[in-house]
Parts: sequence; structure tokens; C-alpha cells
Amino acid sequence: MAMGDFLPASTAAAFFVLLLGVNGAAAANFTFHFHNNCPETVWPAALSSAGRPPFPTTGFALPPGASLSVAGVTATWSGRVWGRHRCATGGGRFSCESGDCGTGQVACNGAGGAPPATLADACLAFGTDEQCCRGRFASPDKCAPSEYSRLFKAQCPQAYSYAFDDRSSTFTCANATGYRITFCPAAAAKN
Repeated sequence: MAMGDFLPASTAAAFFVLLLGVNGAAAANFTFHFHNNCPETVWPAALSSAGRPPFPTTGFALPPGASLSVAGVTATWSGRVWGRHRCATGGGRFSCESGDCGTGQVACNGAGGAPPATLADACLAFGTDEQCCRGRFASPDKCAPSEYSRLFKAQCPQAYSYAFDDRSSTFTCANATGYRITFCPAAAAKN
């Protein structure tokens, strides 16, 4: 794939966790372009990495066919962007069937996605030091991909599949002016 003004970060399914590190000149700002090809509304959310500048918004609605550009993302931003699905406001609290961040609002305000989410995590399931890459397994040379991460990696080679999967799954583009994130890209190909 050639690097141009935008780095496509398309999802294989409707909802996806995207780990990004923006890399460029210190004074540069970037624009994230979100587009929803899904037949239902997606609520994108963002969580900034610790010690990094915040993303300009931490949650919003994106109806079917809609696009939204979020400008002003600093060159030193890094974090996660994901799509939440089947969200509603009930009893004055906003919640989602998947990817919910638990704030009771559309904005995640520093909270990450909580189960159930489209983030499969063997650490959450088993809680062992080996699966969580902690304790004596807390370094890249001691924490190897597990059976579960290899299974996901085989199906989706660009998926971030374990704690130290940075080489093949963390994306930066030094010359980009922005990132394009498309939910349900296959839907656009069928039209």
C-alpha cells in the first residue's frame, strides 16, 4: 500500500480497535476522517495513551453513510480508536451493547472500552501473568504470542494480538496529514 495523504485504517468487520501513534513534526496537527458504511449508527470513541495529549473528542454518533472529520490531533498523540455499537440512552444513561466505556455518556472521558467489546483479550479471560505479559513476562523477550493471539493473527494479520505486537500492528505515517477510518468498508465495495 502506498503512503499518501491518508492512511486507510479499514475494519474487516463493523467494529474494531485501532491502536495508533501519530508521528510527525512537533508543531503539526492531523485530521482523523471517520466514515460509516454500516447499516446502523456507530459511536466512535477514543482513548489517549497515558502521558499523551488528549484526542479532541472522546465519543460521538456517526449515522449510516455519515462522515465526520476531527481536526487538531497533535503530532504526539497516541491511543486507541474503536467503534461502539447498539447504543441507547435509557434512564438518563448512555450505554452500548459492545465497546461501552461505562461513563453513562456519549463521551468516554478517559475510560476505555469495557467487555463486551470487539477486543478479545486473553488477559481478561485468564488473568495469568503469561497471558497478561506482566510479572516475569513483562518484556518483549519474555512474552511470546499465545495460542489465542496466533489464532487471531492468522485471520487478521494487522490485528494487535498481544501486548508486544507492535512491529506488525501499530501504525504510524510520518508524512501523512491524517488518517481515514472506515467502519464496514466491505459495504462500500458492494454498492
